[in-house]
Amino acid sequence: MNYWIWFPGDFEIYHIMKQNFSREERGFDWPAYWYTSNWNHNVGFNRTYQLTEKTNFIVSAKGKGHVAIKTTGTDGAELVEKYPFEKVITCGPGKVKVEVIVCHLEGLPSIFVSGDTIYSDGTWAASNYIEHNQLVGLSTLFTKSEQDPMNFPYSHEIREPSKIEKIKDGLLLDFDYDITAKTEITYLESFESITLCYGESRTEALDVNDCYLKQEIKTSHDTGLEQIAENTFVTRLRAFRYIYIPNVKSNSFTIKANRQYINFGKVSRFKSSDKQLNQIWKIADRTFRTCSDIFFLDGVKRDKWVWSGDAYQSYFINQYSFLNKEIVERTILGLRGSDPFQQHLNTIIDYSLYWLISIEEYYKTFGDLKFVEKIYSKVDSLLKYCNMQTDEQGFIYGKKGDWVYIDWAEFDITGPLCAEQMLLARAYQSVINIRKALKKSTNDLEEKLEKLISNIHAYYWDDEKGGFIDSYVSGRRNVTKHANIFAILFDFVDEEKIAAIKNNVLLNPVIKEIHTPYFKFWELEVMAKIGEYSYVMDQIKSYWGGMLDEGATTFWEYYDPNEKGIEKYSMYGDKYGKSLCHAWGASPIYLLGRYLIGLQSTAPGYETFEVALQVQLFDELSCTLPVGEGEVAIELQKGQLKVLADVSGGILRLANRTIPLLKGKELTINI
Repeated sequence: MNYWIWFPGDFEIYHIMKQNFSREERGFDWPAYWYTSNWNHNVGFNRTYQLTEKTNFIVSAKGKGHVAIKTTGTDGAELVEKYPFEKVITCGPGKVKVEVIVCHLEGLPSIFVSGDTIYSDGTWAASNYIEHNQLVGLSTLFTKSEQDPMNFPYSHEIREPSKIEKIKDGLLLDFDYDITAKTEITYLESFESITLCYGESRTEALDVNDCYLKQEIKTSHDTGLEQIAENTFVTRLRAFRYIYIPNVKSNSFTIKANRQYINFGKVSRFKSSDKQLNQIWKIADRTFRTCSDIFFLDGVKRDKWVWSGDAYQSYFINQYSFLNKEIVERTILGLRGSDPFQQHLNTIIDYSLYWLISIEEYYKTFGDLKFVEKIYSKVDSLLKYCNMQTDEQGFIYGKKGDWVYIDWAEFDITGPLCAEQMLLARAYQSVINIRKALKKSTNDLEEKLEKLISNIHAYYWDDEKGGFIDSYVSGRRNVTKHANIFAILFDFVDEEKIAAIKNNVLLNPVIKEIHTPYFKFWELEVMAKIGEYSYVMDQIKSYWGGMLDEGATTFWEYYDPNEKGIEKYSMYGDKYGKSLCHAWGASPIYLLGRYLIGLQSTAPGYETFEVALQVQLFDELSCTLPVGEGEVAIELQKGQLKVLADVSGGILRLANRTIPLLKGKELTINI
């Protein structure tokens, strides 16, 4: 098959730059505030053929350049001929090397070669004149010459408001839930100046003065408008649920939304006898799909940037939603950028560590060692950068310009933060496992890991507190849940310390609660890991169910049930700064799929897998979840459990029983 091809990684870097420069706030643009890798602007492509007869081909390209044909005759003489793009080229017989030189100052140098024998695919090599003979990058989404790799092939849907209210002197349009769309305005009579006030909430849209996104349209030539028909104009892409139009003078126009999205297909399905739980799954799925674009985004209204921490959790949710491999690869490559590595991802130390861990998780999920091998040099250089910021105890610390984040919580960040050390140790584990898969030496990292874990226990464990403290430097002995969650999650503590952490930290009302879905993800995963499945179910229903009670139609970035009124929409010192459609809010999909339904891959790429349903939590259940290239269907009704997998390698685990799942054969068990 023919593909558009480019220098490996350039496509992702180009598009992530476009994404991270797309933020808009109250009439001005706000590009991402971190170092941004550039893509290559001058690339050479080549492929050598041994031809037995003449053949024709055409080269299409994005950028300037030419095609060079180097033919070696039977006498060893070499003939070089050069051609422009879009011209039929005839060559052969003999040994023929096709070289294509492309430069593009503003865009992505890429080519599409069409021919019966000579055509562009993954066997071509690329050079940026520093790195040579690199296997090209490509995407299954770009297989036609008329496509442009700089324009992503989105799906579109015209949406009309489900409800229009007359409020004061204006109109409030409700589109049911957050969508990413361009607003189409069709004037039925003469042009009328209008103001569009966008909002994720009704309250925000009606706040004409302070809504986050607003556009005043005074003339048909206003910046930000695109004319698509004689009397129809389109605004820039924005995310919203509501649009309020104040001071409407007449009914001389109509407004629709041209929704832009990527159709990842409908793979997972969940239905139980619990209506609230069904709604939580539905809203989580909607939230996740809305935040899944070319890359996994954090939220769709406010910054729309690609953050490594949000993306890391999205990789897990993806496993139980539509299990798309290409969006994971695009996000990994786009976040990492090019070498040399010069700044922590998104300026955040823990986000660099999540990226390292994500490569192992990618391999576990998809079993694609070729991708891991291709990206390993960037794994190695990022890890070296992190190791340059470690002290004599092996602890990683922040330098000027670094953000020690972990979560929106009050940590004692005097000196190295304990939760960061847990993540560094987990990153070492991941890179060790990656190296083992690639048959590389691990001795140096195993020594670092052993020393680091030993010092974490020596410096941060507090017997009196019964848990890990944030910092040993300040003397405050402050305890938060985060490092303690990581300690259990990453298997850094024994049964005795697990019990201490559970009682003294996780279930201790004195320790401050976690209010972000981001860290609720890890908190509930740990509780499931130690067998507190009923607790996890109750928390899913109370926490995410609480957002439903507040009217959420997508899940939020942060939720504190004590916040009421307009306060519940505020964050970052902005009255509407909170994202009401945030990727990490979709974590019930993972928590239910991985722990309460109990599906997990037990060998890379789901070569083997297991289902361990917590049957005591469900009266009735009907679900389908992705498993590698196939899926598994689970039905529980009237005390009878049915499991059907259309791929091999599965087992059903119930209490002390382990039963093989045979491909295509339904297993029926009486509970």
